Amino acid sequence: MAREEVVRLFRAAQANPGLKEQLNQAPNPEAFVKMAAECGYNFTLEEWQEMTRFSVEELEGELSEIPGI
Repeated sequence: MAREEVVRLFRAAQANPGLKEQLNQAPNPEAFVKMAAECGYNFTLEEWQEMTRFSVEELEGELSEIPGI
């Protein structure tokens, strides 16, 4: 289920610049996952990292640098 949620979020962010901008405002990965949940995309930080293959250290940069967002 989490895989589908992550894919759905990536597709929505690509199609909706407002959503992409909103998610790019997240100061850290935990906030990103919380913001995604508030938008109706439910997955944990661990599930998101597994799907995107990013470590926490790599996520400390701009979220907009993540492929697909």
